[in-house]
Amino acid sequence: MPNDLHRELRLKDDSRALVRCERAAAELRYGRPVRILDKRNGGCLVALAVDATSPAQYEAFRMAFDDRQSLFLTAQRADVIGLAAPNGALVPLAGLDFADASHLGYLRGAEAPTVFEAGYPLAAEAAQLARLALLLPVAVVAEIDPDDKSFNDALSIELGDVATANRFGLGHFEIIADTKVPLAGIEASRFVVFRGGLNQRDQLAIVVGELDMSRPVPIRVHSSCITGDLFGSLKCDCGDQLRNGLKTLEKRGGGVMIYLDQEGRGTGIGAKMRAYHMQADGFDTVDADAVLGFGADERRYETAAAMLSKLGIRRVELLTNNPLKIAYLRACGVEVAGRSPVLGTVTPQNEGYLRTKAKRAGHMMDVDRLMAGMK
Repeated sequence: MPNDLHRELRLKDDSRALVRCERAAAELRYGRPVRILDKRNGGCLVALAVDATSPAQYEAFRMAFDDRQSLFLTAQRADVIGLAAPNGALVPLAGLDFADASHLGYLRGAEAPTVFEAGYPLAAEAAQLARLALLLPVAVVAEIDPDDKSFNDALSIELGDVATANRFGLGHFEIIADTKVPLAGIEASRFVVFRGGLNQRDQLAIVVGELDMSRPVPIRVHSSCITGDLFGSLKCDCGDQLRNGLKTLEKRGGGVMIYLDQEGRGTGIGAKMRAYHMQADGFDTVDADAVLGFGADERRYETAAAMLSKLGIRRVELLTNNPLKIAYLRACGVEVAGRSPVLGTVTPQNEGYLRTKAKRAGHMMDVDRLMAGMK
């Protein structure tokens, strides 16, 4: 087969995977089941996202499978409740109602079950699809014969579709608007709106001043934080980093703020508020996310790389404290030629959060020095 034709067919297959995932993610958010097919090995799984399922929907699912359903937990959640399951865990739910499943899946104080099995790819795909839908990555699942017609009305995805959709979708963006927008304290700025990726989300680049492409362009990649950016929350330094980042870009003579729609380090606003509730009881941000089944940072940066490419930017000086962000962008093909810190104000409310970022996430900041400088 000629290479061009092979590439075209592969792109069509990748596009179909993207569409399947977008539709299936919407189904999960409405509390409806989806099917996950392993065409290579002949397996099939039906899944519900616990986060969006009602007690009535759970009971209907339970009855449909004669109480043979199981709960898939990510490796992070399994570790929290005391299970050694690096590939996730499948816990039988026979005799357990919706409240029991929810408690085991994402609430505090759950005890380790005495019986569980190691997770396997079809079940893990269900959790990944739930995460794509901005739901908690915990799913009620049950195996079914691929030829069984009882769930034919459910939307289906194939094993590997989520990874394919991420790879294909996150790199495909187009500019739909480029408009000057005056900002307080910034002499010249324009907003460039990109559309594309999974679920056709609109993403934003704020171009400050004039860009000098002959040198590394100062860049800040900032993930949305509604509480900090918009409402001035004292629990984080995000609002400070946003505004200080824009001022720094202007001082450097021009640069770009990539503003990504990935609230809560990629977990979504609902999970973020659940984690905040636990933080009020003494959990740090990493441990709170682990209780909910998430890793320490669920953000992705293929979108930022695609947006920079559309702007014609290849070499950057990155305004960040996060070494993982540098590594991620480099892996996406962005030449990170240098780094500058971007800092905010340490407050009694965010001190613990900042110390957690430095100690557990490796962020390059000295909280004690920052506090001393503010005295």
